[in-house]
Amino acid sequence: MIRFLSIIVAAALLSSCESQSNLQKGSALPTPEVTTRYGSLSGTYCADGAVERFAGIPYAKAPIGELRWREPQPCESWSGVRAADKFAPIAWQIKFSRFWMTVYNKLYLHDTDGDREYESPMSEDCLYLNVWRPAGTSPDAKLPVFVYIHGGSLVSGSSIGEHFDGTTFAKNGVIMVTVAYRLGVFGYLALDELAEESPNGTTGNYGLLDQIEALKWIHENISSFGGDSGNITIGGESAGSTSVNALCSSPLAKGLFQKAVGESSGIVSPKPPHTFRTLKMAKENGENIKAEFKASSVADMRKIPAEKLVRTKFRNDSVTIDGYALREYPNETYRRGENNEQALLNGFNFDDGAFVVMMGFKVNIKNYSNMIAQFFGKYTEDVLKILPAKNDREAEQNWKQIASVYLFANSHHDWSTFVSEQGKDVYLYRFSKSNGGIGSNHTGEIMYAYGNVPESKYYDEKDHALETLMVSYWTNFAKTGNPNGLSTDRKKLPEWKRFNDAPDSFMNLDAESGMQKDPNAELYRILSRMMSDDDFTSPILPQA
Repeated sequence: MIRFLSIIVAAALLSSCESQSNLQKGSALPTPEVTTRYGSLSGTYCADGAVERFAGIPYAKAPIGELRWREPQPCESWSGVRAADKFAPIAWQIKFSRFWMTVYNKLYLHDTDGDREYESPMSEDCLYLNVWRPAGTSPDAKLPVFVYIHGGSLVSGSSIGEHFDGTTFAKNGVIMVTVAYRLGVFGYLALDELAEESPNGTTGNYGLLDQIEALKWIHENISSFGGDSGNITIGGESAGSTSVNALCSSPLAKGLFQKAVGESSGIVSPKPPHTFRTLKMAKENGENIKAEFKASSVADMRKIPAEKLVRTKFRNDSVTIDGYALREYPNETYRRGENNEQALLNGFNFDDGAFVVMMGFKVNIKNYSNMIAQFFGKYTEDVLKILPAKNDREAEQNWKQIASVYLFANSHHDWSTFVSEQGKDVYLYRFSKSNGGIGSNHTGEIMYAYGNVPESKYYDEKDHALETLMVSYWTNFAKTGNPNGLSTDRKKLPEWKRFNDAPDSFMNLDAESGMQKDPNAELYRILSRMMSDDDFTSPILPQA
């Protein structure tokens, strides 16, 4: 039972299911009208009247019927004033039952409210975005814009997660936009037949193309909300961070944003281990799905009801090199300096890889050396020198560190190195805060960075102080490309040194935050050599 619960927790961590820990309930009073290129709309005020929220704004045509597995099409205009007063349906995905998510929310996160995602229906008609802005913002305000792309292994999650509610950013002078996109089999299926029917020869990256279409809409229309189309930051966590890295690598996204924030994932390493696959692998997976549903053509596939198709046994949880949105490995794009971001804030969590141990990758002193040998091969002795283990506890802790570094931290070191070598400002962090809830596990930083730490006995004044610090860093970066300066409560922030000037250090975000030496530096160097080997193909860590 304990192991089963741990698997539920781990899977929930990966899927970024957001609890309703800091629900910002809206007022029934409509906001002043905003006129976009596609029509006028009005939103609602958040509870204290300080923020206006515009929910469920379409940015593309519904990808249904013949538009399933096609590039997103620009949205259609509407007449009258559209009521942007409620969130749109979320993308099709497999959800854990309400019972198990309640167990997760209450026993692990210690959240007592419901879950907003469970209050929304699922639909293929899911290409919508949400905007938060300070109340009374004029169209000529030119406020900085932060666009958040949710995580969830590209198979789950939504744009309405409570931990990245945009109210706090808006109160601090940054317009926040959250974006939905197609997930799983609807967003990342790849087939030769789909590529042949595409005018751009693309397949396998429909969710990524949705994100690009959303950025086009934002770039064209955010000035109507008082935003500055020349000061847009994109950000995301886990698969959302993978998406950010992909957008930074895509020629289709050039000029649509200026700065990037990546949290706990990236795909710029030579052979990315997280939410990335080759086109060959993606197409093989697509053919398996066709066979699974006994479909002889894409036309047959488009007739399968969404509620049946979503239950495919083959995961579609990775972006791929489709020759259009991604023309090559991002590593190659960055080597040539053709990536899109002009400044980067990124990092990882202390226990990002802890879910590997939770899900049964058990390591003890008896099997530790063998596990290292299985994964590191000829580099085994190098790893054992820097990560020796004398007992079960050390073996397990070392294995969690290896999982965290391989799956997450190493990608941020590579990402930071590339961008800093281009002469652009880079800021690297590690989130280490323990608490009564999710702690420094995967996704643990989100509620702090976006200002949604719950008011409960499980989070104390140190948690809320760190929340203020991180919101200040993130919003300062959105405004200027530099997280340093004053906090939201007008206090001087601890200096966050550029990675450019301290390449083996990071800002450690904890109860006492400050610059620290990165303990993973030697492991990064080993992984760099190992992942550059021609015979390196392992996408996962070995299981005991």
